[in-house]
Amino acid sequence: MPVSPSPSVSAVSAPTQAELLDFVRRTAADAELISSLPLDPEGRTWVRLEGPGGSEAWLIGWPPGTGTGWHDHAESVGAFVTAAGELKENSLTARLPADGWKTLELSEGIDRERRLPAGKGRSFGQHHVHEVLNESTAEHAISVHAYYPPLPQIRRYSRTGQVLRLEHVERPEDWQ
Repeated sequence: MPVSPSPSVSAVSAPTQAELLDFVRRTAADAELISSLPLDPEGRTWVRLEGPGGSEAWLIGWPPGTGTGWHDHAESVGAFVTAAGELKENSLTARLPADGWKTLELSEGIDRERRLPAGKGRSFGQHHVHEVLNESTAEHAISVHAYYPPLPQIRRYSRTGQVLRLEHVERPEDWQ
């Protein structure tokens, strides 16, 4: 009777939002790693990290007054934690259509604001539209981010009042 070979490597399951959040919290608590990030007074700096279960992770430095602008991470789920300083996240509570639109008029009451001092963070699902800002005028902020699957794209938006407009789609080769 033929014997089928047994798999030598067990299947690895995708990390959950909770596992990504746990990873970024533990990483943000690594004082040696956080202090090793080179900080630039003019622009954001980043170092790619190995995330859990094949996820993509980043250590990011934010000079005073910098931010991401409105964007999403497409089909990836993610998490981030502030490791030093304070970040502000503005986000939308409504799930937007994934594709097929260039301009949307947003309903009233879907805006959310979170202040994330050192040690605080959050996880988020697919198509989460937000912007992250360091509003300090004097202090750098540092954060740790993780995404799964690794980012296939980032969609960038402009916003005027309640109108959100898709402006640009970035691919991994644009930021790596």
